[in-house]
Amino acid sequence: MEYPGLDGFLGNRASFMLDVVFLAMFVVVPVMGWSIYQVKYRKRYLLHKRVQIAIGSVLAVAVALFEIDIRVNGWRERAAASPYYSEIWSVGLVNWSLWIHLIFAISSTVLWIFVIVQALRKFPSPPLPCPYSPRHKFWATIAALDMCATSLTGWVFYWLAFVLTAT
Repeated sequence: MEYPGLDGFLGNRASFMLDVVFLAMFVVVPVMGWSIYQVKYRKRYLLHKRVQIAIGSVLAVAVALFEIDIRVNGWRERAAASPYYSEIWSVGLVNWSLWIHLIFAISSTVLWIFVIVQALRKFPSPPLPCPYSPRHKFWATIAALDMCATSLTGWVFYWLAFVLTAT
């Protein structure tokens, strides 16, 4: 079947950008964990700062391109072959999984922006522990957990919407 936009490369109904974001989260979450390990156990503050800013920048570009693709080409036509899809927004597992995913995706975006901006404002340069450190650790932990939930719920949505096929 012909779908609008660029077809993905993972062999299912997803678009190119859906595949990119789907796979990107398999990289982002481990890199985020590695960066947290580096700061927590190895005290590599500058490395942590650079990695987190890089992750945030890459995600910002990827999500912007993804949103453009979704707004221009949509996703519902590609998801329609799923046995869990429904045209009605309040019905169907695909829609419910998307709503749950969006809760985490939006909150993690807000939290990441908040955590990065506050860290840039309140930590010395080069970064070292300071009175703001406990607060940063608190909010960064929530943001990291939220990013993990965003990834998991995104993978569930992707699987339900674009991989599974009605028989």
